[in-house]
Amino acid sequence: MTKSFDLNESITETLAVLDVHLRSKLQSLASEPVDSQRLFHGRGHCYPGLEMLAIDLYDPVVCVTLFVAGEHEAAILGSIERCYECFASRFKALVVQRRYLDGSPMEVLRGAQPETVYARRGDLRFHLKLGQRQNSGYFLDMEPGRVWLEEICRDKKVLNLFSYTCAFSVVAVQAGATEVINVDMSRAALNLGRDNHHLNNLPKQNSRFLPRNILKSWNRIKQPGPYDIAIIDPPTFQRGSFICSKDYARVIRRLPQFMRAGGDILACLNAPVLSVDFLRQLFAAECPQCEFIGRLEPSADFPDVDADRQLKLLHFRFHDAKEYVPAESSVAECSAEGVSLSQ
Repeated sequence: MTKSFDLNESITETLAVLDVHLRSKLQSLASEPVDSQRLFHGRGHCYPGLEMLAIDLYDPVVCVTLFVAGEHEAAILGSIERCYECFASRFKALVVQRRYLDGSPMEVLRGAQPETVYARRGDLRFHLKLGQRQNSGYFLDMEPGRVWLEEICRDKKVLNLFSYTCAFSVVAVQAGATEVINVDMSRAALNLGRDNHHLNNLPKQNSRFLPRNILKSWNRIKQPGPYDIAIIDPPTFQRGSFICSKDYARVIRRLPQFMRAGGDILACLNAPVLSVDFLRQLFAAECPQCEFIGRLEPSADFPDVDADRQLKLLHFRFHDAKEYVPAESSVAECSAEGVSLSQ
């Protein structure tokens, strides 16, 4: 049964808020192609009545995503189309993907979608699969993590767990990492990740791709180590392979097998129902020699009324267990709102 939403009584007021926000975003764009970005984020409940809506820019395509069905869908799309028409010469197409339908079909509302569309990040490009699956192949809200990695990875060996299409790896290799080991159970995702490296003319010797079930492949994963940096970015729920609430601990307790003392870990958690404290407590229990450094500031393009429901990117530092004594501070005192930006 399809879940539906109800806008507040003033649909006109709701659409006016959307129109003002979207026009402001589109007006601010440069005339030349710009980095991929979220133009409107309703999922964070900061815009009452528009919780089902997200609008992204993969220049030159504006992509609307509807997560839930509703009686005012036509009005919402009509408002977006009118706004788009004012800037239509700047883009190639306006498309909508209805995630609430089987197969998440995509429809072209205006213009003509180019045969090939890339996500852009500075000089980097990433292959996209718009309309072919729920996830496009590039996560815009992960940008704070990519910035963090870019700043610290020069001359470092990086382990990229649950690497998907390897955007972290592309950024790290370009920023001077000596080697990145990408591990994911999806061979198709890794093949796309390899294509992303080729697309950006990155040297082949700096990246490796291991199609493995991570929870069953620790000996294979630790062989290229030890690692200076580890990124853990698992799916929230992947039937038959990974359930975040119970399997994340199994990854954390393996860190001493392949991390170098003084190494940095970026632990990612994209489950709204699991808090920052959940992840911190797992580290305290399963790998106490990991020092919590801080939470990376979430992207301003993804506002949320509840910081604990946002994407959580936590920075830990791995220490030699013989030399490190964990500080006696209560994890419970560090709520999502009280965690500082990682340095």
